[in-house]
Amino acid sequence: MWSLVTVVLAVTLLVTGCYGDCYLQNPRGSNNRLNEDTTNRNNANRLFDSQNNNKGGYNIGDRFDKAAGGDILRQYAMQYYGSDKDASSKLMVEWTNQHGCGGNPKLSCNIVIQYMCMNNGTDDDYPRSSDKSDLTKVEQRKYYMREGKSTSTQKYIEPSKDESNGSWLIRMRVRNDVKVHKNKGLHETVWWYETCRYREANGGLFTADQNLGKDKIGYTSAARTRQNNNGNRHGYECPEERDYFPYWVPTYQTDLVNEYTQGRTPWIDVAWLGEKSRCDYIKENSFNHNAKYRCVLSKDAYGTRTYGRSITEESCKAEGGNWVKFNSFIEILTDVKTESDCKKAAKSQGANKIIWEKLRSDDDTERCIVQAPQIHCDEAPWTRDNHLGNAENFGSNNDHPNASRIEIDLPYFPSGQAKRCVLRIRYNISTTDYDGWNTFSNSNNNNDVIENDPTVDVFGDGNGFELALNTAQTGRTFQDRSHVYQILPRTGDMAGKTIYNLNVRGKRGNLVQTFPATEYDFIPNRLTVRKNDLVHVQWTGSNTHNNNNDGDCGEGTEGTDRSNLMEMGPEGENYPKTIAQSKFWEGVKSLTDPDADGTDIAIGLASAGYYCSKKGTDSCPADRSLNGRKTKINNKMNNAPASYFGHVLKFTKTGGMNYVCTRNNNFSNRSQKGSIWVKN
Repeated sequence: MWSLVTVVLAVTLLVTGCYGDCYLQNPRGSNNRLNEDTTNRNNANRLFDSQNNNKGGYNIGDRFDKAAGGDILRQYAMQYYGSDKDASSKLMVEWTNQHGCGGNPKLSCNIVIQYMCMNNGTDDDYPRSSDKSDLTKVEQRKYYMREGKSTSTQKYIEPSKDESNGSWLIRMRVRNDVKVHKNKGLHETVWWYETCRYREANGGLFTADQNLGKDKIGYTSAARTRQNNNGNRHGYECPEERDYFPYWVPTYQTDLVNEYTQGRTPWIDVAWLGEKSRCDYIKENSFNHNAKYRCVLSKDAYGTRTYGRSITEESCKAEGGNWVKFNSFIEILTDVKTESDCKKAAKSQGANKIIWEKLRSDDDTERCIVQAPQIHCDEAPWTRDNHLGNAENFGSNNDHPNASRIEIDLPYFPSGQAKRCVLRIRYNISTTDYDGWNTFSNSNNNNDVIENDPTVDVFGDGNGFELALNTAQTGRTFQDRSHVYQILPRTGDMAGKTIYNLNVRGKRGNLVQTFPATEYDFIPNRLTVRKNDLVHVQWTGSNTHNNNNDGDCGEGTEGTDRSNLMEMGPEGENYPKTIAQSKFWEGVKSLTDPDADGTDIAIGLASAGYYCSKKGTDSCPADRSLNGRKTKINNKMNNAPASYFGHVLKFTKTGGMNYVCTRNNNFSNRSQKGSIWVKN
């Protein structure tokens, strides 16, 4: 039965004690935080299993100078313009990992980066109703990806009786659907977790001597893994899918693709960084361009379960199901009705792949399916163990010492719809005491392969040394995720131009107080572009990074993040140039605010948008301008917004500047400076 054995690295049980770490620094990783004003996150199970220290993570951004609290519309989601068919939108993804990677001989390691998106819709689409009888409202709550305003985990009712009873099962499913709460965060869907909880675990996997046990359904499900052998739930994440890559089941978040599911994509593979000799295998098994199969059952008289427990074709047929092929997608071109028109569309889709196929093989309709580009596969950045710091990156990413990073292309959605997405990074590590790629279930409970806390008789007298070797930790997966962000369609004057996203990483506090996050810095803090390129300057911050009683050193109101950007002289200096002295902006225009001249752009970036121009324009009300605003900006920026959409900059001449953040740059304490250079 277990002919299917798909293993990348074995992973382990969640244990108490000190956790290892992988932290997403840009875009800012949540580590399951929402908006806590405490040192530690409130709930490690809110959305996903990170395995990270409770102190890690960044709060969701605030739109204004006061905490959003329970008002969703006062939260700030980062907004990036996507790639188009002719040019990319570049985002620098940066992270730190504790135990080493990238050819470090002390372990085996890889990094996986993915995203998942859906249609953004409008503010009216955000689930605000608790109505259990209105299908539209229920479906909004089930599928709408969000951070929410509560740090509690979404609920799930575990089965407590025979699941073959169809009438009972449908009641249980409906109860779970209506239990999805509008105020709680949601990444994966309740349907995805439900299929995971019912699906058999892959019995070919190496689990050492860890006892996975059985679920109430009478067998071990995909909700139990070597790392999660007690079946703990973290949001609606599937533990087995989390712990293994490439996964053998399609990661669809719903059985349907319709108006209710709002364009929900599966997990899309962006990059795998590890041993380059594995790249062919990774590309051949990435879901992006390689269909996956799932066991599908016919609905019974009660319209209940359509997902089977089997993970092989043979056992699926024995279960009475159909072995159905699923294609990955980022969009469906619904206005393209024929194969010939789909082939024409494929010629103008840039890096995306277009296929004319059924979305799933049991469907009656062929569609024009947009798939993401091939997964990027390369060597991982070299990092030393017991360290959350700089790495030896490769290529252009290693011009100066930085944390581990890779520059990715944001996706291109040909529909022109705005999307809301989440990005996740997984850090997989394994000991080399056994071959993680070629050790399977036939080696389970074999002390000759690996043993828990073994004693080695080093002196030959029967009194040896005990090794701190926990089979639940000889392979392990750590994870972090961004907060939900938006990808916007480009405006016409952005077409065909490369966009570089210039952001701010870090949060309030000194080096010790922010750890394992970082202090403030621009990212990338050294940027060279061509005159025809565009740069989107944008940042986000929180008003509740207080760190409780652990301290939040910095300038201005305690617990608040603020940034600005002002031209300065040589990088070793600390005084900004005044707006009148700054010359760089004479060669800059804004594509997001065409009414703004160079002076207006400089004023906006210097004040984090507190002033939108020097004087009122069609796009900047006079009472928000430098000349017209009655209350002036505080000298520590306390009344400025924590987040700023900024400007997409277009350059009319070559040149460059060094720049500084006046709020956070504090010589001998912290530095927040950068440089940008425009060349032909």
